[in-house]
Amino acid sequence: MKIVLDTNVFISGIFFSGPPFEILKAWKNTQFQIILTREIIEEYQRVAESLAEKFPSIDILPIIELLSIHGTVINADDFSISISADPDDDKFIECAIASKTKIIVSGDKHLLDISGYQGVIVLKPREFLDTYLK
Repeated sequence: MKIVLDTNVFISGIFFSGPPFEILKAWKNTQFQIILTREIIEEYQRVAESLAEKFPSIDILPIIELLSIHGTVINADDFSISISADPDDDKFIECAIASKTKIIVSGDKHLLDISGYQGVIVLKPREFLDTYLK
C-alpha cells in the first residue's frame, strides 16, 4: 500500500503522540510506502526545522534521513492541478495522482474537502489507522 502524508500528519508524528505518531511507526515497520515529491520533502524539512527550535530535545535529522532513504520520491512536475481552496495543498493531490496513489492522510480541511477527486480519498489520521492498520 502507498500513501501521501500531508505535512501536518508527518510533523505531528515526529513531535507528538497519537495517530500521526502511530502512522509513522507503522511506516518504519514497512506496513506501507510514503510517496513524496521534492516539494513535499522541502516543506516537511522547513516546518520540522521551525518546530525543532521550540523542541530542541527532538532530533529531526534521523527521521528526515529515514524519509530520504525509505520514502519513494516521484517527479510530479508534469502535473499542475489547481483544485484545493488552499493552493499550497495542491502538491499533495498532484503527488497522489502522478504516482497513482489512492490515499492521502491529512487533517487539513481543504484537502478533506476534495476527497474523491480523481479517485484519491483523503482520510484523517485516525480513520487511516482504524481502516488500514488495525
